[in-house]
Amino acid sequence: MSVRKETSTNFHNQSFLEEKCALNELLYLLSKRWMTEVLFAIEEGNSRFSGMKESLEHISDHILAHRLKVLEHHGLIHKNYLPDTPPKTEYTLSDKGAELSRILGDLCLFAEEQVLFRENGEGERSIRL
Repeated sequence: MSVRKETSTNFHNQSFLEEKCALNELLYLLSKRWMTEVLFAIEEGNSRFSGMKESLEHISDHILAHRLKVLEHHGLIHKNYLPDTPPKTEYTLSDKGAELSRILGDLCLFAEEQVLFRENGEGERSIRL
C-alpha cells in the first residue's frame, strides 16, 4: 500500500528479496511498527477502533487507521459495518489472519524461550541466539 520510489536501490533490493521468497514480503509487511500488535489486539477481542486504541495506548489514531487498512488490504482482517445508531465498525481476523496470528504467537514463544539478551559494558542490550 505504501508507495516506494521505483528508481531507488532500496526498492530494487526489496523487490529482489520479495521475488526470491514470499516470506520476505510478509516479513517486510510485519516489520512495520505496530502491525503485529494490531493483529494481536484483534485476536484478543478488541474488535473496535476505540478498544484497540485503549489497549495500544501509545499508538496514534493515524497509524492505527493505516495499519487496519493495510491488514484489510492483505486479507488478514475483515471490516464489518454495523448499521446501529450511531454506525459502528468492527474488525475480525480472517482465516488467513487467524493462522498468521497463531504462527506469530509461536514465534513469540520461541523468542521468549530461546533468545537471550546480554548487556554490554555500556548498559545496552544485544540479542544472542
